[in-house]
Amino acid sequence: MTDTFDVPTPHGLGRWHLDRPGRRPRGVVALGHGAGGGVDAPDLVVATSALVGAGLLVARFEQPWRVAGRKITSPAAQVDAAWSAAIPVLPPSSGPLIVGGRSTGARVACRTALSLGAAGVIALAFPLHPPGRPERSRADELPELPTVVVQGDRDAFGTPHEVNAAASASQRLSVIEVAGADHALRVSRKGPITQGEADETVGLGLRRWALSMVGGNLPPS
Repeated sequence: MTDTFDVPTPHGLGRWHLDRPGRRPRGVVALGHGAGGGVDAPDLVVATSALVGAGLLVARFEQPWRVAGRKITSPAAQVDAAWSAAIPVLPPSSGPLIVGGRSTGARVACRTALSLGAAGVIALAFPLHPPGRPERSRADELPELPTVVVQGDRDAFGTPHEVNAAASASQRLSVIEVAGADHALRVSRKGPITQGEADETVGLGLRRWALSMVGGNLPPS
């Protein structure tokens, strides 16, 4: 069952959606949504289920612009500030804080991870560049922290190969490639794998990475 509560930020009320594991959490994962969708985006739901199954408390943050019913995202400085103001009110944990999100939410997490004291970052569909504009790379937003990027090989905002190539030698980056997936991490009916198989790739990859961060073992299937 998901618990929700509102939190004041400099740019209006945000909202946390909390999913708790059945035991004492090994850590906390905070996830933000993209510019075109909310916390119920399919890949965020898959990630939440996988990470809760790994024993982590997962908190999905609904930005104030979404809570207020607006359809257009706020400027980058405002979404960063709202996110940064909301993180400190999350339930305390003896384990690490991991931040992340999908698309725009991944960028927010990457830009703020160091200042928030995060131990690592989860980036679902990181928008490395605008479609058709690889010269406008956002690789400099990837933090100098353990980071896992989940990327579809049909993502117009950057393929797994492009993400790997753009990372610097000092960045501790892992890339989970999802065959046939687009920027929403969705695969077509004619794709090389089914949507269920794609979701399994995402979920299992995130569980393995998260457990490596908290020192746990992969639960038996």
